[in-house]
Amino acid sequence: MLNEATKTVVIYNSKYGSTRQFATWIAEEISADLFSDTDITISDLHKYSTIVFGGSLHAVGIKGIKLITKNFEILKNKKIIIFAVGCSPGRPEALTKVFNHNFGKLSNKDLIHFFYLRGSFNFTNLTASDKLLMNALKAKIKLKKDDEVDEDSKNLLACYDRPVDWTDPKAIIPIIECIKK
Repeated sequence: MLNEATKTVVIYNSKYGSTRQFATWIAEEISADLFSDTDITISDLHKYSTIVFGGSLHAVGIKGIKLITKNFEILKNKKIIIFAVGCSPGRPEALTKVFNHNFGKLSNKDLIHFFYLRGSFNFTNLTASDKLLMNALKAKIKLKKDDEVDEDSKNLLACYDRPVDWTDPKAIIPIIECIKK
């Protein structure tokens, strides 16, 4: 059993459920405490040596990440592991943009262990504003000539008609290994 000073906490901000699912799998795997980001404060984090934060990815922003970034100077002596969950395949150049957008202004950003996990997509479950944004993206893709549409865009268009769930408990293995290092 870990003592209080070496405990791990898993925190999540989940809009449609995939991030919560991954956070739950991680917490169960390592017997960590699990909280929604709305149920924990920065003062609660002092008793943990490892902080795992997961947020859903919208454009290049990780939902709820300000809990970490606004308090980074307080937390930088802890092990910080961040995972973002989205529906894109997670190409390296795109993930670099995500990392730089969310952590680029932090000193010692190299202390952050960053992971990307693929979630799910169900157009019918989206909020009205998310449907509007996704319909704008769909229209933008459809304006392109067939030979200009990449495979990722074609796959995304197909998801509008049939929900897709890429969540897989095996995807957390690299995060678990990082926590245990």
